[in-house]
Amino acid sequence: MRPRHLITAKEFASKEALNGIFESAKGMETAVAERKPLNNCAGKILATVFYEPSTRTRFSFETAMYKLGGDVITSENAAEFSSAKKGESIEDAIRVISDYADAIVLRHPSAGAAETASRASLVPVINAGSGSDEHPTQALLDLYTIEKELGKIDDLSIAFVGDLRFGRTVHSTIYLLPAYRGVKVYLISPEELQLPEEYKTYLKEHGIPFEELKDIKEAVRRVDVLSITRVQQERFASREEYEKLKGSYVIDNAVLQELKDRAIIMHPLPRIDEIAKEVDGDVRAAYFRQTKNGIYVRMALLKMILA
Repeated sequence: MRPRHLITAKEFASKEALNGIFESAKGMETAVAERKPLNNCAGKILATVFYEPSTRTRFSFETAMYKLGGDVITSENAAEFSSAKKGESIEDAIRVISDYADAIVLRHPSAGAAETASRASLVPVINAGSGSDEHPTQALLDLYTIEKELGKIDDLSIAFVGDLRFGRTVHSTIYLLPAYRGVKVYLISPEELQLPEEYKTYLKEHGIPFEELKDIKEAVRRVDVLSITRVQQERFASREEYEKLKGSYVIDNAVLQELKDRAIIMHPLPRIDEIAKEVDGDVRAAYFRQTKNGIYVRMALLKMILA
Protein backbone atom coordinates (compact mmCIF):
# COMPACT_ATOMS: atom_id res chain seq x y z
CA MET A 1 0.00 0.00 0.00
CA ARG A 2 1.52 3.33 -1.09
CA PRO A 3 2.26 5.70 1.82
CA ARG A 4 0.35 8.99 1.91
CA HIS A 5 2.99 11.61 1.25
CA LEU A 6 2.63 15.38 1.62
CA ILE A 7 4.83 16.84 -1.09
CA THR A 8 2.79 19.66 -2.60
CA ALA A 9 0.05 21.96 -1.34
CA LYS A 10 -2.01 20.90 -4.37
CA GLU A 11 -2.92 17.79 -2.39
CA PHE A 12 -5.10 20.02 -0.17
CA ALA A 13 -6.35 22.46 -2.81
CA SER A 14 -10.05 22.07 -2.01
CA LYS A 15 -12.25 23.82 0.53
CA GLU A 16 -13.31 20.47 1.98
CA ALA A 17 -9.74 19.31 2.55
CA LEU A 18 -8.65 22.62 4.06
CA ASN A 19 -11.68 22.83 6.35
CA GLY A 20 -10.98 19.30 7.55
CA ILE A 21 -7.40 20.16 8.49
CA PHE A 22 -8.40 23.43 10.14
CA GLU A 23 -11.18 21.82 12.19
CA SER A 24 -8.74 19.16 13.36
CA ALA A 25 -6.16 21.85 14.20
CA LYS A 26 -8.76 23.75 16.26
CA GLY A 27 -9.48 20.54 18.15
CA MET A 28 -5.77 20.05 18.80
CA GLU A 29 -5.42 23.64 20.01
CA THR A 30 -8.31 23.17 22.45
CA ALA A 31 -6.91 19.88 23.73
CA VAL A 32 -3.48 21.40 24.31
CA ALA A 33 -4.97 24.44 26.08
CA GLU A 34 -6.99 22.15 28.35
CA ARG A 35 -3.99 19.86 28.89
CA LYS A 36 -5.87 16.82 27.67
CA PRO A 37 -3.61 13.82 27.08
CA LEU A 38 -3.44 12.74 23.44
CA ASN A 39 -2.22 9.40 22.19
CA ASN A 40 -3.07 9.55 18.49
CA CYS A 41 0.53 8.72 17.57
CA ALA A 42 1.45 6.54 20.55
CA GLY A 43 3.98 3.90 19.53
CA LYS A 44 4.92 5.82 16.37
CA ILE A 45 8.29 7.38 15.51
CA LEU A 46 8.77 10.53 13.44
CA ALA A 47 12.14 11.17 11.75
CA THR A 48 12.94 14.85 11.18
CA VAL A 49 15.71 15.01 8.58
CA PHE A 50 16.91 18.54 7.84
CA TYR A 51 19.65 19.21 5.31
CA GLU A 52 19.02 22.96 5.78
CA PRO A 53 18.83 24.96 9.03
CA SER A 54 15.44 25.28 10.70
CA THR A 55 14.01 26.45 14.00
CA ARG A 56 10.23 26.75 13.75
CA THR A 57 9.49 23.97 11.29
CA ARG A 58 11.64 21.32 12.95
CA PHE A 59 10.72 22.23 16.51
CA SER A 60 7.01 22.53 15.77
CA PHE A 61 6.90 19.13 14.06
CA GLU A 62 8.78 17.54 16.94
CA THR A 63 6.59 19.29 19.51
CA ALA A 64 3.50 18.18 17.59
CA MET A 65 4.65 14.56 17.60
CA TYR A 66 5.43 14.58 21.33
CA LYS A 67 2.05 16.15 22.12
CA LEU A 68 0.38 13.33 20.16
CA GLY A 69 2.16 10.75 22.30
CA GLY A 70 4.75 9.74 19.70
CA ASP A 71 8.54 9.80 19.63
CA VAL A 72 11.11 11.56 17.47
CA ILE A 73 14.48 10.78 15.96
CA THR A 74 16.22 13.73 14.34
CA SER A 75 19.11 14.99 12.26
CA GLU A 76 19.19 18.75 12.47
CA ASN A 77 22.16 19.18 10.14
CA ALA A 78 22.03 16.15 7.91
CA ALA A 79 24.28 17.73 5.29
CA GLU A 80 27.18 17.67 7.77
CA PHE A 81 26.25 15.07 10.37
CA SER A 82 24.92 12.17 8.35
CA SER A 83 26.30 9.94 5.64
CA ALA A 84 25.46 12.66 3.13
CA LYS A 85 28.88 14.01 4.12
CA LYS A 86 30.32 10.79 2.68
CA GLY A 87 28.38 11.17 -0.55
CA GLU A 88 25.29 9.08 0.20
CA SER A 89 22.37 9.83 -2.10
CA ILE A 90 19.07 11.17 -0.82
CA GLU A 91 17.37 8.03 -2.17
CA ASP A 92 19.58 5.68 -0.15
CA ALA A 93 19.35 7.78 3.00
CA ILE A 94 15.56 7.98 2.90
CA ARG A 95 15.18 4.28 2.06
CA VAL A 96 17.17 3.38 5.18
CA ILE A 97 15.49 5.94 7.46
CA SER A 98 12.08 4.68 6.35
CA ASP A 99 12.94 1.37 8.02
CA TYR A 100 13.50 3.20 11.32
CA ALA A 101 10.50 5.55 11.43
CA ASP A 102 6.79 5.66 10.66
CA ALA A 103 7.02 9.01 8.84
CA ILE A 104 9.77 11.35 7.66
CA VAL A 105 9.78 15.15 7.69
CA LEU A 106 12.36 16.31 5.15
CA ARG A 107 13.94 19.67 4.40
CA HIS A 108 16.44 19.85 1.58
CA PRO A 109 18.10 22.69 -0.40
CA SER A 110 17.51 21.03 -3.78
CA ALA A 111 14.33 21.51 -5.80
CA GLY A 112 12.56 18.19 -6.31
CA ALA A 113 14.25 16.50 -3.34
CA ALA A 114 10.98 15.80 -1.52
CA GLU A 115 9.48 14.13 -4.58
CA THR A 116 12.66 12.08 -5.03
CA ALA A 117 12.55 11.04 -1.37
CA SER A 118 8.89 10.00 -1.59
CA ARG A 119 9.71 7.53 -4.38
CA ALA A 120 12.40 5.88 -2.24
CA SER A 121 10.52 5.82 1.08
CA LEU A 122 8.45 3.00 2.54
CA VAL A 123 6.66 5.46 4.86
CA PRO A 124 5.01 8.88 4.38
CA VAL A 125 7.34 11.78 3.53
CA ILE A 126 6.30 15.30 4.52
CA ASN A 127 7.92 18.12 2.57
CA ALA A 128 9.26 20.69 5.05
CA GLY A 129 10.82 22.80 2.32
CA SER A 130 12.38 21.59 -0.92
CA GLY A 131 14.73 24.11 -2.53
CA SER A 132 12.68 27.00 -3.87
CA ASP A 133 9.79 24.71 -4.86
CA GLU A 134 7.31 24.50 -2.01
CA HIS A 135 6.72 24.48 1.74
CA PRO A 136 3.17 23.10 1.95
CA THR A 137 2.76 22.82 5.73
CA GLN A 138 3.79 26.47 6.18
CA ALA A 139 1.15 27.48 3.64
CA LEU A 140 -1.47 25.49 5.56
CA LEU A 141 -0.62 27.11 8.88
CA ASP A 142 -0.58 30.54 7.23
CA LEU A 143 -4.13 30.11 5.94
CA TYR A 144 -5.19 28.72 9.31
CA THR A 145 -3.78 31.88 10.88
CA ILE A 146 -5.64 34.15 8.46
CA GLU A 147 -8.94 32.40 9.14
CA LYS A 148 -8.34 32.46 12.89
CA GLU A 149 -7.33 36.13 12.94
CA LEU A 150 -9.85 37.55 10.46
CA GLY A 151 -12.65 35.00 10.65
CA LYS A 152 -12.52 34.14 6.94
CA ILE A 153 -10.34 33.84 3.85
CA ASP A 154 -13.02 34.52 1.25
CA ASP A 155 -13.17 38.08 -0.12
CA LEU A 156 -9.80 39.14 1.28
CA SER A 157 -6.94 41.03 -0.36
CA ILE A 158 -3.54 39.49 0.31
CA ALA A 159 -0.17 41.09 -0.41
CA PHE A 160 2.90 38.89 -0.78
CA VAL A 161 5.99 41.05 -0.26
CA GLY A 162 9.69 40.41 -0.72
CA ASP A 163 11.35 37.36 -2.25
CA LEU A 164 8.63 35.85 -4.43
CA ARG A 165 11.08 34.14 -6.78
CA PHE A 166 12.58 31.78 -4.21
CA GLY A 167 9.86 32.08 -1.54
CA ARG A 168 8.59 28.50 -1.37
CA THR A 169 5.85 29.35 1.14
CA VAL A 170 4.33 31.84 -1.32
CA HIS A 171 4.44 29.18 -4.04
CA SER A 172 2.52 26.69 -1.88
CA THR A 173 0.00 29.28 -0.71
CA ILE A 174 -0.86 30.21 -4.29
CA TYR A 175 -1.85 26.59 -4.95
CA LEU A 176 -4.39 26.80 -2.10
CA LEU A 177 -6.03 30.12 -2.93
CA PRO A 178 -8.46 28.79 -5.60
CA ALA A 179 -10.35 27.03 -2.79
CA TYR A 180 -11.65 30.46 -1.74
CA ARG A 181 -13.84 33.00 -3.50
CA GLY A 182 -13.23 36.69 -3.97
CA VAL A 183 -9.51 36.61 -3.12
CA LYS A 184 -7.31 39.31 -4.70
CA VAL A 185 -3.52 39.12 -4.68
CA TYR A 186 -0.85 41.82 -4.75
CA LEU A 187 2.69 40.73 -5.67
CA ILE A 188 5.28 43.20 -4.37
CA SER A 189 8.93 42.53 -5.11
CA PRO A 190 12.03 43.85 -6.84
CA GLU A 191 12.15 42.90 -10.51
CA GLU A 192 14.90 40.36 -9.82
CA LEU A 193 12.71 38.54 -7.26
CA GLN A 194 9.37 38.50 -9.07
CA LEU A 195 7.07 35.50 -8.83
CA PRO A 196 7.97 32.87 -11.47
CA GLU A 197 5.68 32.70 -14.48
CA GLU A 198 4.31 29.24 -13.65
CA TYR A 199 2.64 30.59 -10.51
CA LYS A 200 1.24 33.64 -12.28
CA THR A 201 -0.16 31.32 -14.91
CA TYR A 202 -1.77 29.25 -12.17
CA LEU A 203 -3.45 32.34 -10.72
CA LYS A 204 -4.74 33.32 -14.17
CA GLU A 205 -6.03 29.83 -14.93
CA HIS A 206 -7.97 29.81 -11.66
CA GLY A 207 -9.44 33.27 -12.08
CA ILE A 208 -7.60 34.92 -9.19
CA PRO A 209 -6.91 38.60 -9.99
CA PHE A 210 -3.44 39.87 -9.14
CA GLU A 211 -1.33 42.99 -9.52
CA GLU A 212 2.45 43.18 -9.63
CA LEU A 213 3.89 46.20 -7.86
CA LYS A 214 7.32 47.43 -6.83
CA ASP A 215 6.21 50.01 -4.24
CA ILE A 216 4.62 48.63 -1.07
CA LYS A 217 2.85 51.94 -0.47
CA GLU A 218 0.67 51.32 -3.50
CA ALA A 219 -0.93 48.28 -1.86
CA VAL A 220 -0.73 48.69 1.89
CA ARG A 221 -4.00 50.64 2.24
CA ARG A 222 -5.91 48.08 0.19
CA VAL A 223 -4.94 44.79 1.83
CA ASP A 224 -6.28 42.68 4.66
CA VAL A 225 -3.17 40.51 4.90
CA LEU A 226 0.37 41.83 4.51
CA SER A 227 2.61 38.77 4.22
CA ILE A 228 6.30 39.57 3.96
CA THR A 229 9.30 37.29 3.63
CA ARG A 230 13.02 37.90 3.89
CA VAL A 231 15.37 38.15 0.96
CA GLN A 232 17.13 34.79 1.24
CA GLN A 233 20.88 35.13 1.16
CA GLU A 234 21.37 31.38 0.68
CA ARG A 235 19.56 31.45 -2.69
CA PHE A 236 21.96 33.94 -4.33
CA ALA A 237 25.03 33.09 -6.35
CA SER A 238 27.01 35.99 -4.88
CA ARG A 239 27.08 38.15 -1.77
CA GLU A 240 27.01 41.27 -3.94
CA GLU A 241 23.73 40.25 -5.58
CA TYR A 242 22.18 39.67 -2.15
CA GLU A 243 23.44 42.97 -0.72
CA LYS A 244 21.87 44.80 -3.65
CA LEU A 245 18.38 43.51 -2.82
CA LYS A 246 18.28 42.95 0.93
CA GLY A 247 16.18 45.48 2.77
CA SER A 248 14.12 46.20 -0.34
CA TYR A 249 11.01 46.42 1.85
CA VAL A 250 10.68 47.24 5.52
CA ILE A 251 7.51 47.19 7.62
CA ASP A 252 7.79 49.95 10.23
CA ASN A 253 5.56 52.46 11.99
CA ALA A 254 5.19 54.49 8.81
CA VAL A 255 3.68 51.46 7.08
CA LEU A 256 1.48 50.71 10.09
CA GLN A 257 -0.08 54.15 9.81
CA GLU A 258 -1.31 53.27 6.30
CA LEU A 259 -2.50 49.75 7.13
CA LYS A 260 -6.16 48.95 7.81
CA ASP A 261 -7.13 48.65 11.47
CA ARG A 262 -8.40 45.10 10.90
CA ALA A 263 -5.47 43.94 8.77
CA ILE A 264 -2.73 41.55 9.90
CA ILE A 265 1.01 41.32 9.25
CA MET A 266 2.45 37.86 8.68
CA HIS A 267 5.95 36.46 8.22
CA PRO A 268 7.10 32.81 8.16
CA LEU A 269 10.28 33.91 9.99
CA PRO A 270 13.18 34.20 10.53
CA ARG A 271 13.22 37.94 9.91
CA ILE A 272 16.37 39.92 9.28
CA ASP A 273 15.53 43.61 8.83
CA GLU A 274 12.25 43.50 6.90
CA ILE A 275 10.05 44.05 9.99
CA ALA A 276 11.19 46.69 12.49
CA LYS A 277 11.08 45.62 16.14
CA GLU A 278 8.77 48.57 16.82
CA VAL A 279 6.03 46.69 14.96
CA ASP A 280 6.04 43.73 17.38
CA GLY A 281 3.76 45.40 19.92
CA ASP A 282 1.04 46.25 17.39
CA VAL A 283 -2.05 44.02 17.62
CA ARG A 284 -1.91 43.55 13.83
CA ALA A 285 1.50 41.87 14.09
CA ALA A 286 0.42 38.22 13.86
CA TYR A 287 3.74 36.53 13.05
CA PHE A 288 4.50 35.13 16.51
CA ARG A 289 0.92 33.85 16.84
CA GLN A 290 1.40 32.42 13.35
CA THR A 291 4.41 30.36 14.41
CA LYS A 292 2.53 28.92 17.39
CA ASN A 293 -0.30 27.87 15.09
CA GLY A 294 2.23 25.66 13.32
CA ILE A 295 2.11 23.21 16.24
CA TYR A 296 -1.64 22.65 15.92
CA VAL A 297 -1.72 22.38 12.13
CA ARG A 298 1.18 19.93 12.15
CA MET A 299 -0.50 17.93 14.91
CA ALA A 300 -3.56 17.68 12.66
CA LEU A 301 -1.43 16.56 9.71
CA LEU A 302 0.47 13.94 11.72
CA LYS A 303 -2.78 12.58 13.11
CA MET A 304 -4.20 12.38 9.59
CA ILE A 305 -1.13 10.62 8.19
CA LEU A 306 -0.20 8.35 11.08
CA ALA A 307 -3.10 7.72 13.44
